[in-house]
Amino acid sequence: MSVAHSHVGPWTLDDVLALPEDTMQRIELVGGQLMMSPAPGLPHQRASHRLHVLLEQAAAKTGAAVEVFEAINIVVPDGLLIPDLAVIDAAAAGETTAVHAHDVLMVVEIASPSTRIVDKKLKPSLYAAAGIPQYWRLELEPAPRLLIGRLRPGGYVDDAPLLSGAVTHLDEPFPLTIDPGTLVRR
Repeated sequence: MSVAHSHVGPWTLDDVLALPEDTMQRIELVGGQLMMSPAPGLPHQRASHRLHVLLEQAAAKTGAAVEVFEAINIVVPDGLLIPDLAVIDAAAAGETTAVHAHDVLMVVEIASPSTRIVDKKLKPSLYAAAGIPQYWRLELEPAPRLLIGRLRPGGYVDDAPLLSGAVTHLDEPFPLTIDPGTLVRR
């Protein structure tokens, strides 16, 4: 898909949601401007799939009333973002093309070469302004590490990084045991 070049003025949420689905790139909206990134590479997709399965299994095991999604549209005050993974309130998981941030418990971004700066600088501030309680960022290079940000006044405060080879038990958003290294190994 190519974005219409004849579009005049700032893009709106309705404009973006009316675009046809595109499996080759993600199209997000920030301040009336489109932000596009290519489809993620294989290491990114491997980690995303494995973390998705891990989160889904942990949520099911504890009976948490949530659903875990990959690459869904989340409406934030300044536009529309598409995190790699999102844990949302199960009641909000109806037949819709976008979920409002107030129904999101946690988002995960997996840093890729093309998104590293956006995932580290821009997106955390937008997710925090939207009131999403947790922001996880998985960095694959130079070695896998997971940063868990918890929303506090002024933005996210990261816990100590979870490093590859270290098995860690987390209690939020539901009990889960994780080693970031297992998310990327072939």
